[in-house]
Amino acid sequence: MPGVVDVRFVERDPAEKRSLLSWEQKNTCILPEDLRDFYLTTDGFTLTWSVKLDHECVPLGCMMINSVARLSPLLQPVSLFSLPNAPSLVDLDWEENSTESGTGNAPAAPHFDSRSRIFELDSCGGNGKVCLVYKNCTPGVVAQQSEIWFLDRSLCWNFLTATFSSYYRLMITHLGLPEWQYAFTPYGPSPQSKQWASLYQPLTFSCEHSFSDPAGDSHLNKLDPTKAFKGKAKVPAPKKKQSAQCSMGSTAKNQGSTGRHIGAKR
Repeated sequence: MPGVVDVRFVERDPAEKRSLLSWEQKNTCILPEDLRDFYLTTDGFTLTWSVKLDHECVPLGCMMINSVARLSPLLQPVSLFSLPNAPSLVDLDWEENSTESGTGNAPAAPHFDSRSRIFELDSCGGNGKVCLVYKNCTPGVVAQQSEIWFLDRSLCWNFLTATFSSYYRLMITHLGLPEWQYAFTPYGPSPQSKQWASLYQPLTFSCEHSFSDPAGDSHLNKLDPTKAFKGKAKVPAPKKKQSAQCSMGSTAKNQGSTGRHIGAKR
């Protein structure tokens, strides 16, 4: 693509089988088959690329999958030195009567407490976290079913894919552009990220835009230029009698002073 420079791919050795078994035993979870095959091929994935703007290289794209060692739980164990009443992400699951079924066709969102086991796949450069999620977990029981979810900066869950293979293809399709995961949120990416997407991913960007909002830009205010810039007719203010009399008196006074001045000259 024009302007793309400094494409870097970090080659990594395959992960050892004992490290995968150790991870499963430590976290009481079974890695999905496609993710296990991925780690047996390469222990993580990193590809970055930049663009050239005004003779300067600007980092733009980043595709990343954490290694097995960095596939850590989103919620770390409580430290002995932490305050007993310190707030945590578990406090967001305060609804006792929350249902496990999703709304409509959307799957149920994960929980921050023991009902879900969440592991970070990608930190997204601080714009959120892509996570491997095991839902409906029971303490002491091995979890097997997993999904890929995106936790945005407002701590809201957004479903991405049901399998790791689908997410991997999705990441490659979006070229690792900034905030591409926000295309699957109700509010979408930032305007700057949309500009990058329209430049380097025009076909996918236009399809996602129409898919997320098939009726058009319903979130934007509709502006009618004929009404917004229509001039208002000015109603003339009624003249007051007192002001009219004052103006007539001042005119007569000016005429009298002018007559006296002419008579003095004669």
